[in-house]
Amino acid sequence: MAKLNFKETHLKGAFIIEPNAFVDHRGFFARIFCENELKQQGLKYKIVQANHSKSVGKGTIRGMHYQLQPFAETKIIKCIKGRIFDVIVDLKKDSPTFLNWFGIELTEENKKMLYVPEGFAHGFQALEEEVEMIYFATAFYNLESERGIRFNDNKVGIKWPINENIITSEKDKTIPLVDDNFEGIILE
Repeated sequence: MAKLNFKETHLKGAFIIEPNAFVDHRGFFARIFCENELKQQGLKYKIVQANHSKSVGKGTIRGMHYQLQPFAETKIIKCIKGRIFDVIVDLKKDSPTFLNWFGIELTEENKKMLYVPEGFAHGFQALEEEVEMIYFATAFYNLESERGIRFNDNKVGIKWPINENIITSEKDKTIPLVDDNFEGIILE
């Protein structure tokens, strides 16, 4: 049976999802989404958008992005080619893990996925020259609601595996740093 296994991270509401792959001489079969299984875990499951991302250049960082209400999104992240270091940061105002981060290596071999609830910033680093990932979202992208925190903000302190020759966008380089006035996200 191609069931999903859920393991909660130290950031409440964020889960590592491990599919049980059926493997034989032809290859493998693995479930990557099941509304019923997410519902049984008490997780948000209404997927309205699926995205496919390709990054070239080992060390490339994309993120750390999030959307404000009413477009706050839950995401399920999966690497389908290569290896990435996937990172989330808890931005919920009243959370005991406010501004704490969690990172995990997602690869095409380990088939793991990351469930990222609303109220978290998300980003990743390419650990190989060419990586591809897909992610499912519970809200439609809205440019006016898009926000971010800087990937190298010392206040958050993400420990990226690759610290030299980082490739990122101008937009991600200039996201404001978290300051003492950053109050976090209030979820409705």
